[in-house]
Amino acid sequence: MKKTFALTVLIIMLLSFNIFAEEKAVTAPGSAEAPAVTAPAPASTAPAEATPKLDSGDTAWLLMSSALVMLMTLPGLALFYGGIAKRKDMLNTIAMSFIAYAIVSVLWVIYGYSFAFNGDILGIIGNADKLILAGVGVGSINEAAATIPEFVFIMFQCTFAAITVALASGSFIERIKFSAWVLFCILWVTFSYVPIAHWVWGGGMLGKMGALDFAGGTVVHINAGIAALVGCLILGKRREATLIPNNLPFVVAGAGLLWFGWFGFNGGSAVASNGLAGAAFLNTNVATAMATVSWMIVEWIYSKKPTVLGFASGAVAGLVAITPAAGFVNITGAIFIGLLAGIIPFFAVAVIKHKIGYDDSLDVFGIHGVSGILGAVLTGVFADPSINEAGKGLLYGNAGQLMTQIIAVAITIVYVAIVTAIIFMIIKAVVGLRVDTEEEITGLDESQHGERAYNT
Repeated sequence: MKKTFALTVLIIMLLSFNIFAEEKAVTAPGSAEAPAVTAPAPASTAPAEATPKLDSGDTAWLLMSSALVMLMTLPGLALFYGGIAKRKDMLNTIAMSFIAYAIVSVLWVIYGYSFAFNGDILGIIGNADKLILAGVGVGSINEAAATIPEFVFIMFQCTFAAITVALASGSFIERIKFSAWVLFCILWVTFSYVPIAHWVWGGGMLGKMGALDFAGGTVVHINAGIAALVGCLILGKRREATLIPNNLPFVVAGAGLLWFGWFGFNGGSAVASNGLAGAAFLNTNVATAMATVSWMIVEWIYSKKPTVLGFASGAVAGLVAITPAAGFVNITGAIFIGLLAGIIPFFAVAVIKHKIGYDDSLDVFGIHGVSGILGAVLTGVFADPSINEAGKGLLYGNAGQLMTQIIAVAITIVYVAIVTAIIFMIIKAVVGLRVDTEEEITGLDESQHGERAYNT
């Protein structure tokens, strides 16, 4: 069985590679026909230069930002999710984030980057000209980040792809086979993350439509959140669908690392060390703090006690909601987005989830999905052209931007839901989805890895 699984994984990776490779040569590298890539940040207001000039300050900031975003997955998300999981499933939960980062890092340089950020085929996908980073050298650049080496831009975007896949794992923990998760990482980053990254940031249809997403509200959080909801519905409920953290200090440490790393996530999306990066940095901190406070207050009123898990959940909800807006809104907009991010996701988690009855283990949809939708829509309301001339929202006389945001969110939801459902059906047919009842009772640490988080 193990040999069959390993062979299956290899075949799927090769098939994914070959399917994409067949689309090669649509646009030659450097051709005049190749469209400019839409960056998740505005075009520079500096005078245009015939030859883009690399900037050491921008390069240093993006190198640092890439490291910060990597830190968000390992150890940030791994500790956050692992600390909330049951004691007997903690290592497996951490392993899911760990292996997601590793798998995506490899696939990103093989084909992910090329199809997300190189060229454009009908607004749907990039082309195959940069498979295995063909033609990328130490002096090359991507037009989306004209002042930093392309290698740095590739690494920065790689960390985004990796954490998006890892985020979805929180909805599937404590019952999904590890082999099924490995296949999910391969298939989902290929057919969900890469296309949507292209649509929004790579010159695809949503970017051309005018959708605003500064650092990943649509590409990362709605994407992962909808996948989480669809996946947990297909998987079904756990035998013990409880949420009693086995290690709250780990949860707090993980949340703190996420908050810290998010400065690179949002601030780095300015793709420069400049005032816009500073605005995104400050907005990120303020919105997150506001969401933490508003979640605490609502939980205190609703549940009679302010929990530490609630603080951490509110902070993550705020981080998610401000992500698409970080480089478009002023500080007032950031505060308002943070306020709502501590209220609406709370009720999604505390009330709506239980009324509907789905088992989203770690509330990935309730926090990432709902907050991502909230942030994406509110970007269409609060986008301030004095902060970023690329965005002008409802409050500044552009009602059309709000409608554009809603349409982009709807398209993303529908696409991700369909693709994720198909992927789960494929996985079910190949290796199966759930561990058996005995393995679930024993715990996935032992049944899937032969280890325990705590040996005392």
